[in-house]
Amino acid sequence: MSNRTSISEARTSQWAPLLMRLVMGYGFMVHGWVKLSRGPARFEMLLAQVGVPFSKLMSWVVPFVELLGGIAVIVGAFAAIAAVPLIATMLAAMFSVHLKHGFSSVNTIGLAADGPVFGPPGYEINLLYIAGLLSLALGGAGAFSVDALRARRRRLRGHA
Repeated sequence: MSNRTSISEARTSQWAPLLMRLVMGYGFMVHGWVKLSRGPARFEMLLAQVGVPFSKLMSWVVPFVELLGGIAVIVGAFAAIAAVPLIATMLAAMFSVHLKHGFSSVNTIGLAADGPVFGPPGYEINLLYIAGLLSLALGGAGAFSVDALRARRRRLRGHA
């Protein structure tokens, strides 16, 4: 019975990184696409206002890091490498924008006739993304990933 349980747990644990990759990768892609679709000039103004150096350059770099990094996370390709610049963007956003608003990502500041009014988000989401990226970098992208496919091919060729 315990052998059957461990096999079942092993099979289901293969899904955890996939689910995390799909949600996180999609989130990064959406954020990157929004910055590009609204025009990097608008994002550049935000970056300059919060004091990010090289705001013109970063207004292009950050959206592409998020967009391409999000794709890499979704497919599980070079997960540990892709995590590094994505974590850097999360840390930069956390320290330049979100930290002063406290921990909670949902800051209710009032109530209007049509429902609650929300203030700026805190750094909670940044920490969740960082934790997820670190989990992928340290634990791997999982069985259903390009990284796992590459590892299987290397083993078959005898390069492991």
